[in-house]
Amino acid sequence: MTGDSPGFWRRSGIDLRLLLMCALLLVMALAFHWLSGGLFLTPENLYNIAQQTAVVGIVSTVMVLVIVARHIDLSVGSVMGFVGVLVAYLQYTSGWSWPASCLAGLAVALLVSLYQGGLTAMLGVPSFVVTLGGLMSFRGAAFLVADGKTQPVNDEFFQRLGGGYDGGIGVTATWALAALVAVVLFARMLQQRRARQRHEMPVEPLGLDLVLTAVPVLVVLAFAWTMNSYQISSKPEPQGLPIPVLIWAVVAVVLSFIVHRTRFGRYVFAMGGNPDAAALVGIPVKRVTMMLFALLAVLVTLAAIVSIARLNAGTNSLGSGMELYVIAAAVIGGAALAGGSGSIFGSVLGALIMQSLDSGMLLLDVTIGKRMVIIGQVLIVAVVFDVLYRRRFGETR
Repeated sequence: MTGDSPGFWRRSGIDLRLLLMCALLLVMALAFHWLSGGLFLTPENLYNIAQQTAVVGIVSTVMVLVIVARHIDLSVGSVMGFVGVLVAYLQYTSGWSWPASCLAGLAVALLVSLYQGGLTAMLGVPSFVVTLGGLMSFRGAAFLVADGKTQPVNDEFFQRLGGGYDGGIGVTATWALAALVAVVLFARMLQQRRARQRHEMPVEPLGLDLVLTAVPVLVVLAFAWTMNSYQISSKPEPQGLPIPVLIWAVVAVVLSFIVHRTRFGRYVFAMGGNPDAAALVGIPVKRVTMMLFALLAVLVTLAAIVSIARLNAGTNSLGSGMELYVIAAAVIGGAALAGGSGSIFGSVLGALIMQSLDSGMLLLDVTIGKRMVIIGQVLIVAVVFDVLYRRRFGETR
């Protein structure tokens, strides 16, 4: 759903913007690997980066849609902290089972989305103002739930959802999943070729399509090999794919399906392109906005569950500053702040770029103050690039 790129890129179906993001990520990784003395691209560091990116990545996939629809949510970090502390409190202090506590957390998140989404959709209050108030309010609510006390979680299965010691799916399952993805990618390529031929549309040479499909397949296989190369010294087997990354991947696939294959996805992009025209042609703008905030609540709850499972506790600082990373990941991935344009895969790349930048600076012992300055300026550079790119190539959809 991003703007088409000119020339060869348009004919081959490659988004030049996302290709540039991939190149930036590769250059950044190589630079940090060299500056850190060969530490950045080790299996252990890449495993940790993948785990750490999952929480931001889960929320950024839906934040793209929120931005596409010309809204914003500055409260996602605070709501995640509120829900996370509540889920942990219900497990530790109240003795609830982890499924029951998670459902309660989801119910509370949906109530928050009903409140904030209702003010935005029904009363027309700008989402920026509503969620700015929520940023402060729900951070306070997180403190009030447990009176500022850390709430540990002890259920072994629940802890696996956050990755960690027993949070990988193992070598065999990782290779099997990678092989399945490869088969699906090649099958999808052949299906698209047959569909274009059936409708008498131009088709690229088979060799070119095979090469273009082989590239992401090789990336998937390389990622699987890397995850299977990391082994904790006290365990007999390598970790394999971390469960949080698997959850993130499933979320990205489901959201991508919603965007490209459902009426709701088309409505979101239509609203972002021209809200007045969308309302005139019969799109239920208010209802779609409410559904969008509800979807955000679901994924914020999921991110909270993964986060407290990874930390083995719910703390008041959970999610602090996460709104910056989530919005930055969406914008770096190509979501236009003016609305109407963005992609799920772009948010994945954006989240990886943000986390790789932060992790690389940590390896280089860059102080927290300098890291904050650099990350903030990276967000500005991303917006400037977005403006210049659109001015150069324009928007076609």
